Amino acid sequence: MTADFWDQRYADRKYVYGVEPNAFLTRQRHRLDRGMSVLAVADGEGRNGVWLASHGMRVHAVDYSAVALQKAMRLALDRGVTLRTTCADLTDWTWPTAAYDAVVCLFLHLGPEHRAAVHRAMAGALAPGGLLIMEAFHPAQLRYGTGGPPNAEMLYDPDTLAADFGGLLDIDVLEDGETDLDEGAHHQGRAHTTRLVGRAPMAETRPDATAR
Repeated sequence: MTADFWDQRYADRKYVYGVEPNAFLTRQRHRLDRGMSVLAVADGEGRNGVWLASHGMRVHAVDYSAVALQKAMRLALDRGVTLRTTCADLTDWTWPTAAYDAVVCLFLHLGPEHRAAVHRAMAGALAPGGLLIMEAFHPAQLRYGTGGPPNAEMLYDPDTLAADFGGLLDIDVLEDGETDLDEGAHHQGRAHTTRLVGRAPMAETRPDATAR
């Protein structure tokens, strides 16, 4: 999916995925502290990054769509918070390393040619002890039709994420199951998702996340 595709999707003045944060993210609030530096990956129109900023975190939102990030900045202004943004293709972005206390990635779906490398880069962006929070559609989502790409290769089950992040993160949560989505026009209704919460090892035991 190209930047033009996403720019067109986000061109409507309305927030196509809504303005409220992802429900799984809000349930992880107890793991997140004020003052944390957070990378919000594929943050789109900013609903999750702005929510994090509203709880006192320093948020860097990155997305492929300049149109989406303009809307994210508008939402941040409306909510009275600060949001740093970067427009980038995550598959060739120069990812920061060991830079963030947390990385949040919600409903980013990549093909197998890019998925594992981007996931390694996400893990590598975490400072020692840093937290990764992630939710994505499961292959079973194809039966629901309530969001996500219509391509099983771009949907993730727990085994896929365990393979991608194995040895890079200590996994606290790795599960899949049904959930009810209410996230604008494109994520609406009963769905099947995969959820992960992991933590980067401390410096003395941290593996090389860039290793191939």
